[in-house]
Amino acid sequence: MKIHLVMLGKTRRPEIRALLDDYEARIGRFAEVQLTELREDSAASLRKFTLDSAATVVLLDDAGKNRTSAQFAKWLGETRDRGAREIVFLCGGAEGFPESLRRRATQTLSLSSLTFSHELARVMLAEQLYRAFAILAGHPYPK
Repeated sequence: MKIHLVMLGKTRRPEIRALLDDYEARIGRFAEVQLTELREDSAASLRKFTLDSAATVVLLDDAGKNRTSAQFAKWLGETRDRGAREIVFLCGGAEGFPESLRRRATQTLSLSSLTFSHELARVMLAEQLYRAFAILAGHPYPK
């Protein structure tokens, strides 16, 4: 299974980039992972970006479904076990994603009822993905 994190805008803060890179490597032990950063101010980059029609697309949204880490791990495991080839997580910038990409999402997910910067939300998503895979593998990390 492939995990594809699609983010609007660059991760500019080096300390946040380091955390994101660390979790990307950790997730890579469990699944193929790809990180794509699209330019927010470029309509062309958004037009060029395409999603596999078979992909499960999850939009991060403050109005999305709240899950515990255990519930998220269960969902991820069930999605994997149903044979999903790719799960795409759309993590927007301050203004979110354009409506054309939002409509493509099959699910929405809220990381918290609190508001976080989009850069921090990226790290939180990556950490929760790693935590979910660790839970599924019985790894001691989440304890």
